[in-house]
Amino acid sequence: MEKITLTVKGMTCMGCVRSVKNVLEPISGVSGVEITLDNGEVAITYDPARVETDQFRNAINDAGYEVIK
Repeated sequence: MEKITLTVKGMTCMGCVRSVKNVLEPISGVSGVEITLDNGEVAITYDPARVETDQFRNAINDAGYEVIK
């Protein structure tokens, strides 16, 4: 398992946190998602043999948020 931390712009409430978790957790290979609303950090634990990190960025962007880092 590996871990990546992305900075996401546009999350302002716990509803936003739920929305981002709901698009990331179903992705095959993702084993955990931790979000810190204060600084917009999304930490994703995943299996690199089963998923590529671009899928995380695309899912977050499709949900209406912006990955800035």
